[in-house]
Amino acid sequence: MTMSMESELKPINPTSPKSDDQPLLKPDPSSPTRPDIRDLETKCAAYVRHDVYGTMGRGQIPWSEKVLIGFALITLLPLRVVLSLSILVVYYLICRVCTMFSKPSGDDEQEDYAHMGGWRQTVVVKSGMFLSRALLFVIGFYWIPETSTQEAERSDQSDEAIRPGAIVSNHISYLDILYHMSASFPSFVAKRSVGKLPLVGLISKCLGCVYVQRESKSSDFKGVSGVVNERVREAHQNKSAPVMMLFPEGTTTNGEYLLPFKTGAFLPKAPVLPVILRYPYQRFSPAWDTISGVRHVILLFCQFVNHLEVTRLPVYCPSQEEKDDPKLYADNVRKLMADKGNLIMADIGLAEKREYHAALNGNNSLRTVLHQKAE
Repeated sequence: MTMSMESELKPINPTSPKSDDQPLLKPDPSSPTRPDIRDLETKCAAYVRHDVYGTMGRGQIPWSEKVLIGFALITLLPLRVVLSLSILVVYYLICRVCTMFSKPSGDDEQEDYAHMGGWRQTVVVKSGMFLSRALLFVIGFYWIPETSTQEAERSDQSDEAIRPGAIVSNHISYLDILYHMSASFPSFVAKRSVGKLPLVGLISKCLGCVYVQRESKSSDFKGVSGVVNERVREAHQNKSAPVMMLFPEGTTTNGEYLLPFKTGAFLPKAPVLPVILRYPYQRFSPAWDTISGVRHVILLFCQFVNHLEVTRLPVYCPSQEEKDDPKLYADNVRKLMADKGNLIMADIGLAEKREYHAALNGNNSLRTVLHQKAE
């Protein structure tokens, strides 16, 4: 049920194409110098893992942890995999039945079932929220405490005019998507290929996802931006329309930092609802950084309990100055979220993440250094 994220690692290993711990970018062997890993960890602190398993999930772990993982691999992992797949299939069947005689809105590139209306839409949304929460429970998120500021509580009781057009959230893991589905069932931005996947493809259309082709020409991105703007304005003006869920950082972090916001969510000049996510951990961090997807899922499913904390801020209504300057609007929302969430603002982005990942994977000897640091 998870959408693809900007931080998704694409395996590229020059020695073994099937390995699951490979860099976003191939290192350049002709480069005269290679960045020192410690310098990069300082520069790219927002992407560094600090859990027991270390960077890339391959650190030296104590015997007690090995025993716990070994036990979970033969008991907890199979059970959770079966239950998770069952929930996915059940929801797919619900979506299939509800859309069987409905025509999707939009064209072939952006078709969705999020505007069906009537009982079908109610069933899709309510069952989607329930099953998303059930899936999080199966994975080990038994309790998800949610807190709201006093201003947020008052805004919930105020006039419909401040209905948000988009939810903006910090981005830590693919699990963010499951939580937001369980809380408000919003629409996301996803790669176009997601809409063609078995099971997940139909679910993404029921969510009303806006599809984008990352490798396509700029004209396509302009078209997608127009669709997002239109959907945000529609959600602000029409309470029956699905709200957009946007991650303005554009990629994931380790959960301790907040990257610069892109302006896409703020161009429509509509109010936004800021939501702050945190994943407290003792052994394994659910943050999806410097670790392959398969390894992350296995280690996540092997944790007996996982934790997620949510802070909802009041709906942020832009001033006229912010409406005229989307960059100012984005920066002010970012500062508010950093302040209320005790997050560190880092002025780096996807380019630095790629550099860090490439350095980690570019030389096997770096792993020895990281293992020694973990000890």
